[in-house]
Amino acid sequence: MSRAAVPGLPSRYPIGEQLPALYADDDFAQRFTAGLDTVLAPVFATLDNLPAYLDPRLAPADFLSWLALWVGGVDDPRWPVELRREAVARAVELHRWRGTRRGLIEALRLILGVSAEVSGDGGATWSDSSGAAPPPAPAGEVLVRVWPHREATVDADRVRSLVRTLCPVHTVCRVEVLPGPPKGEVNGGDGGA
Repeated sequence: MSRAAVPGLPSRYPIGEQLPALYADDDFAQRFTAGLDTVLAPVFATLDNLPAYLDPRLAPADFLSWLALWVGGVDDPRWPVELRREAVARAVELHRWRGTRRGLIEALRLILGVSAEVSGDGGATWSDSSGAAPPPAPAGEVLVRVWPHREATVDADRVRSLVRTLCPVHTVCRVEVLPGPPKGEVNGGDGGA
């Protein structure tokens, strides 16, 4: 997309109309400012539409990478434009949930189009009573089970790569790729988030 001069684009704010009365009837001044109007019209059009440039659902496609940088979002130019828009729009929400089951499930669904179920807590234990003996040590592994949702197949390598990126550093995450939802799956794979 280009935001360069657009032939024939009228200026909403013609300079010639804003000149003092002395120049209102001056042919040279009016022609000169009309030339400036042609150059400035795209600038005014961009400024008039600035809120649309900052909204990922409305912004020109070539602005999405720039907006993603602002919010620390994931943007891949190879993705369809609608998926890129959604990833940028939801970036802040996904950051809020990063490192949690919900965050991992939502990121897998948004970015890779897979449903997921996450079990295990990565080895965290606690007690709600002061001085009580700690509960038994949990399994130190997080199991991420994925199956197709938006896409027909699941790219296991991409899933593993994304899970490695999103799982907390102190956890061991194992990925299983399933052909469909696990038996008894009713809620679409929210993994109890």
